[in-house]
Amino acid sequence: MARRSRQARNRSGQADTAPASPYIRRTLPFFDPLDEEQIVKLEAQVDWIIQDVGIAFRDDPVALDLWKTTDATIDGDIVRAPADWIRALCAKAPSEFIQLARNPERSVTIGGANQVFAPIYGAPFVRDLENGRRYGDIKAFQNLVRLTYMLPGLHHGGFVTCEPCDVPVNKRHLDMLLAHMTLSDKPHLGAITEMSRAQDSVDMAEIVFGKDVMDQNCVILGNVNTNSPLLVDKVVTEAARVYSGRGQGMIVVPFILSGAMGPVSTAASVAQAMAEAMMVCAYTQLIKPGSPFVLGNFLSSMSLKSGAPTFGMPEPVMSNYAIGQLARRAGLPLRCGGSLTASKVEDAQAAYESADSMHSTMLAGANYVLHSAGWLEGGLCTGFEKLVMDADRLSSYQKILDLGLDTSDEGLARDAYGEVEAGGHFLGCGHTMRNYQTAFYEARLSDSENVESWEEGGSKDMRQRAFERWNAMLRDYQAPDLDIAKREELDAFVAKRKESMEDAWY
Repeated sequence: MARRSRQARNRSGQADTAPASPYIRRTLPFFDPLDEEQIVKLEAQVDWIIQDVGIAFRDDPVALDLWKTTDATIDGDIVRAPADWIRALCAKAPSEFIQLARNPERSVTIGGANQVFAPIYGAPFVRDLENGRRYGDIKAFQNLVRLTYMLPGLHHGGFVTCEPCDVPVNKRHLDMLLAHMTLSDKPHLGAITEMSRAQDSVDMAEIVFGKDVMDQNCVILGNVNTNSPLLVDKVVTEAARVYSGRGQGMIVVPFILSGAMGPVSTAASVAQAMAEAMMVCAYTQLIKPGSPFVLGNFLSSMSLKSGAPTFGMPEPVMSNYAIGQLARRAGLPLRCGGSLTASKVEDAQAAYESADSMHSTMLAGANYVLHSAGWLEGGLCTGFEKLVMDADRLSSYQKILDLGLDTSDEGLARDAYGEVEAGGHFLGCGHTMRNYQTAFYEARLSDSENVESWEEGGSKDMRQRAFERWNAMLRDYQAPDLDIAKREELDAFVAKRKESMEDAWY
């Protein structure tokens, strides 16, 4: 019976083309392990960093000039400010907001009890079973966008699913934006590495959605890292002026490798991350009060022998829980990392580290989860097999977080006990027949058959099954509809911008 239902779903293809929900509406309670005394101590540390230590806003005189119009104290490029005032500014950012997708059914709500999963971001390399490890290129990038569109466990396209290293650096953001806007209809991020690239992102989003819609809604976000420890550079502040100034969203994530960019203390690093992100949040609200903001945390432990980052370890797991509590008390949506691993391939190390990282992110209540799928090699490599393997597990989290335990009359199945005698079985009773197709989550890539069936099928491991699946998905891919006039306007915009500059490879 289970095999028949799985085959029926596979034939329909629906699981690969449209997610059951565009995002997770969480009903499971948050996991809040810290008591009130611990939280108060952490918040006092955050306030101390903001008021007494300060955050540098470097290489951007425009940003410092804005701070100088306020009650902040400026010492060189170090900005210090009363913590209660910074918290009041942060309170102007919405605790929950909608990012529109060009397909309204794919729009996502970020914040509150909602959780949105997006794939890996920023890897220069890709890997698959057939072609091995290699530099990312535009073909690989476009295929990753297609796969992300088709995977129901991923609600958001992210942006740099891999670096298309065969396209000039100063032009590749245009090709990436065009791919997201034409090959998928899920929401996505924009470019941030240079102010004009951020502006291109906003301008292209306006082509897709129109000025009136964009004036009233968030349709694109920029995702930036502070330069920890305690430094905000012009990449962040210039991107904020473009995105926040247009009423669009900013995700700001301190990337803290404890022992390098933060102390060898999880508590101290978490407080530092909160202080850095909250200062940038306050800056965005000075630019445009009410502009969407997502507070981020990417804290990793490290090997103090080699200096290499480590993932899925107890310290970063605990940081997810702690910053989840702090972000909710600050009233800000939270971004955390997802299926993280230092492993080079999809092996047992990758499975354990990714599961521990993602499970804590899920329970901590991260509202926007970047790197949910595809991450290998400490983020240097996007794995095609890893992408679909991770996404397979993400769909199981949807059931845990969204549905919880069904205690309705149907869930308690009292009528079944009227049919089944003691010592009998429930396989053919009415309750089972009504519910067997949806009763249990079935991982698409897991093999639960007996060993004889597995051997008859070629004794394939999960990596091989994943390889076959993503290739089949690409063969079946159909691009979502897009208005022809908008497509032509996007193409013309990209062509004009490319013609306006010489190729640059740095």
